[in-house]
Parts: sequence; C-alpha cells; structure tokens
Amino acid sequence: MSPAKVFSFASADDVSRALDKFLEEASSESIARSGKFTVAFSGGSLPATASKYLQHNTKIDFTRWHVFFADERCVSHADADSNYKLLKEELLDKLSSKIPATQVLSIAEPLVNDSKAAALDYQQKIAQVFGDESALPRFDCILLGIGPDGHTCSLFPGFPQLDEKTKWVTHIDDSPKPPPSRITLTLPVVNNARNVSFVVTGAGKRTTIRDIVDKQDQNLPAARVSTANPVYWFIDDAAAQDLAVVKPSEFKL
Repeated sequence: MSPAKVFSFASADDVSRALDKFLEEASSESIARSGKFTVAFSGGSLPATASKYLQHNTKIDFTRWHVFFADERCVSHADADSNYKLLKEELLDKLSSKIPATQVLSIAEPLVNDSKAAALDYQQKIAQVFGDESALPRFDCILLGIGPDGHTCSLFPGFPQLDEKTKWVTHIDDSPKPPPSRITLTLPVVNNARNVSFVVTGAGKRTTIRDIVDKQDQNLPAARVSTANPVYWFIDDAAAQDLAVVKPSEFKL
C-alpha cells in the first residue's frame, strides 16, 4: 500500500478551503500536461465539501474539465439517490457556463434498470475520453469518501466487485446499502489514478479512518486503495483524533 498523507484541519470549512487549493493546483498541472483535467467524484457529503469554495474559484479553467463519477446508483438523474443530481446541485449548476455538458459523463438513464449494461456503457464513455480501450485509464484525480464499514466507491467489504481485475467499471445488484443496484469504478482504475484523495469530516468515522490509515486493515475496501503517489486524506481534527501511527502533515502546495 502506498503511504497515506493525512492533512487534518480544525473545521470542515478549512477542509473545503484546502481541497479547493489542491484541485486548483492539480487542474493546472494536468491541463498543462494534457490539455484537460479528468476528475471523478463520489457521492455522500463529498460534493458539498468539495464545492463550497471550488465553485467560486476564478483561477481554474473549468472548460477543460471532464467530470466523471466514481460510482453511481442505478436511478434516474432526478432521483434523490442520484450522485449526479447531488453534484449537479452542489457544483455543476453553478459552473454550467464553464463546464460543457458533453464533458460531464453520467450514467445512461435508459440503462438504469440494467446495471450490467449501464456499467459497460460507462466504461465505453471513459474509453472515448481517454482515447484507448486497451490501456487502463489514468484519471488525474479521484475524490472519494468512506462508509462506516470502510467501503469506498460502491466497493463493499466481502463482495466480489472488490476483487475485479479486468473491468474498469463493474455493477452490483445486492448492495448492502440502498439502493441495491449501482455501478462503480474498480480498484485497478482507482489505483492507476495520478491522485486519489479521501475527504471525510466529523467524528463519526474516526475509528474507521484509524483502521484504514493506521492499521491498513485489508478487509476494508478503502485500505486497498494504493497509487504510485501518496494517497491523500483531507479530514478535520474530529475525524483524525484516533490516528496514532500516521501523523497529519502540514498542508502546503
């Protein structure tokens, strides 16, 4: 497992500010290198935390962003459970004049009743952006949260999707957390990203963070995230309070 680099902040607001600066830098470097910035968001509280200051950032060239979803529920875009709806309301609507709609890659609504077909379709969408169906895509940045059970994306402890080696996107129809049908990036894709950042706030998941970061418990899906670069954790002090082995680093660009 690549080393975790933990940034801990006094408040959730400070996490949002730091994440905004981190994404500004990552976006600038990626656009200079390839002409675009490929970023995948997960759901939960992450879109609100990430978007708070990001939506007002005038230094980022959002026209070069290609936005993906680390996982998605097999529901319509208007459904309350939709990660697309969540990110749209928190960020995309505010940047609609900057990020072309064609560069927001969402689940195909006609396929939400067939998770296997939806996963295959989403993999093809990724291939179209990256331009090579034979090489594993390398996202510039993947932003993830965690569940109390240590799941990330829609990769759950003990489920076979966690061990998928060949598909870029897989499906699940018996998720232990509703709704049951979902699509998700697989670990080979997540682990091939240039940057992976976990974003967690609040004391509710502090023991899970300890088990992932300090204990590196491989039964927890998030502990299996391992990239060529350090895996970053943007968390507040409440979430970091049980860490004893990996100490938070000073955040600076």
